[in-house]
Amino acid sequence: MTSDGTLWRDSSAERLTTTPLAADARAEVVIIGAGFTGLACALEVAKQGASVVVLEANSIAHGGSGRNVGLVNAGLWLPPDEVLAQMGEADGTRLVEALGQGPQMVFDRVAEHGIACEATRHGTLHLAHSAKGLAELQDRFRQGNRHGAPLQLLDAAETARRTGSAAFHGALLDPRAGTVQPLAYCTGLARAAQELGAQIHESSAVTAIAHADGHWKVSANGHSVRAPKLLLATNAYHEGIAGAFAPQFVVVNYSQFATAPLPPKAQAKVLPGGEGCWDTALVMSSVRVDAAGRLIVGGMGNADGLGGTIHAGWARRKLRALYPDLGDIPFEHHWRGKIAMTRDHIPKVVNFGPAAYAVFGYSGRGISPGTVFGTAAAQALLTDAPEAFPLPVLKGYKEHLRGLHEAYYEFGATLTHAMMRGRAGGWRRATRGGPHDPSARGRDPHALFPGHVRDVPPGGAAIRHPDRAGARRERGGHGGRPGAEGPTGGGG
Repeated sequence: MTSDGTLWRDSSAERLTTTPLAADARAEVVIIGAGFTGLACALEVAKQGASVVVLEANSIAHGGSGRNVGLVNAGLWLPPDEVLAQMGEADGTRLVEALGQGPQMVFDRVAEHGIACEATRHGTLHLAHSAKGLAELQDRFRQGNRHGAPLQLLDAAETARRTGSAAFHGALLDPRAGTVQPLAYCTGLARAAQELGAQIHESSAVTAIAHADGHWKVSANGHSVRAPKLLLATNAYHEGIAGAFAPQFVVVNYSQFATAPLPPKAQAKVLPGGEGCWDTALVMSSVRVDAAGRLIVGGMGNADGLGGTIHAGWARRKLRALYPDLGDIPFEHHWRGKIAMTRDHIPKVVNFGPAAYAVFGYSGRGISPGTVFGTAAAQALLTDAPEAFPLPVLKGYKEHLRGLHEAYYEFGATLTHAMMRGRAGGWRRATRGGPHDPSARGRDPHALFPGHVRDVPPGGAAIRHPDRAGARRERGGHGGRPGAEGPTGGGG
């Protein structure tokens, strides 16, 4: 099993040839970061006939944009009523409606530019890991329908038919959503932008930013790009850039494990419709398949860190719990990405200088929001209209106690994964204690997969935000470095 390159990089059908920045340049817009946000912005700027230069420290989609789960979800993972409660009715409704259109924007770009990214629009499934999780989904269903989302609540039997696993109590289907090969989608955005005249430079880490005489001077590789308008789209993979605004957020790790392609009979059973899934557990996990029939299991935690062995062991046990007949199929890839989490889980747009914006903090929802916000950034920059963004623009943003929160999340995920053993250190089958066993209803409401795994270990440890004890976490999807717009996964 390798983590040297993600599955997404190894399997991408989209390729692009670029060169590092090797001479001074001028443009109307300069973008730091070649992830979803930066490249969606570059594509829109180029469509409008303006000149644009993108600087990427590593390679296109090096960060979360090439490491997330690949779920093209609508909206944030916060339910809409909570978004409105935090932002106010007018601003909250504007954001909910804009992000509700996010999947359509993504799939429109895939179709318009012929992006070969395994695009599958059969919806996503939010899986109820317990009776308590099902009650949460029922509430989300009511909220979503009230706000115009065409959500469908599925019972346990239909959920089992769609997933091929009897481990769930039900699911919430969002037919607006779908899946993509995220790195291929991001690379396709870059190709489309380049074809329209955008200059994209990989291996061009930005070292300094300065503003003078109505222009931004962005330095990389000993050269500079001058432009009157600037977008900083580094997200979770931002590194120090002299003179630049530094986005603040909590980094949350998310890791994924991909099997070898499943046997044909298994492919016909496991997620045959290609829906991408994540669950309602506090320490959430995800599951999806790719076009080659690989099964990809993801969960919070750093598989490349000190707890890597624990997270890898958890992934094996999770696979056996969900699909006992596939429990021994080998994992061929594993990788991890970083999520930029904000304390209220709402993305941030900061106007940090003349005609300069930083966009960050998707909190695990990168593909659709990154496309929406990147496109909006182009409109805001080209027309001097900050109201083009789907939420109010800030003059600054601070995230407090970041190091403490990051350690809290990683320790909690590692501890929880280490203690997920079920009774007597083993696993109980779905046929005993699972959602199809009436005697199990209402029992162990914290089980990650009822009858199999627990997300609250003995003693009650669970992953909760220190500031927001009731908030659930989701993976991510989005990233870069200083120069790469910054998983998981999340999510997408």
